[in-house]
Amino acid sequence: MPVKENILYFKSVLPAGVTLIAVSKTKPNMLLLEAYNAGQKDFGENYVQELVDKHEQLPKDIHWHFIGHLQSNKVKYIAPFVYLIHGVDSINLLKEINKQGQKNNRIIKCLLQLHIGEEETKFGLSIQEAQVFLESGEDKTLSHIAVKGFMAMASNTADEDKIRAEFKSVKQLQSKFPDLNILSFGMSSDYKLAIEEGSTMVRIGSSIFGERNYNT
Repeated sequence: MPVKENILYFKSVLPAGVTLIAVSKTKPNMLLLEAYNAGQKDFGENYVQELVDKHEQLPKDIHWHFIGHLQSNKVKYIAPFVYLIHGVDSINLLKEINKQGQKNNRIIKCLLQLHIGEEETKFGLSIQEAQVFLESGEDKTLSHIAVKGFMAMASNTADEDKIRAEFKSVKQLQSKFPDLNILSFGMSSDYKLAIEEGSTMVRIGSSIFGERNYNT
């Protein structure tokens, strides 16, 4: 798989202000290094142990994004180094990240994960829950986290109008909190729609590294 060519392609077509997150879960280090050597510095991982192992083995200037479902009892393993946690799907998890940030003398950047898709298996806060929390100012009392924006996944559907509407709901919430200007939505199948609807981070895996390998 021509990883280098794929990285260069995305870097050439993504608009200014849109960050490419190379989703590298289950992929071997040699493919990550190929992407890194092509100029890619932002990588997304779904599994804590895999992320810890890759952080130990790969260049230290990589920005590691945790994009999967994060259990509170595993925050401590990535708190010393994670660049951005995308999937903060509960207030309790945010408080645990703050606790671990304090232990590591770090302010950990986070995105609130919104549940906008129709699948019940997806995690996240509702639009209303996120708005109420942010309007309460409670996030400002947590001194070792910094909420920077929102992450979301659209429904798994071919209906582009539905996908657009779901992405628009994230942008509409963000417009009420202009300082929270990172919007992480859009993947290989829908990143073009996502960018049109305001995404500032797209999470691309299979279009860079090939289909997911479940056996590694």
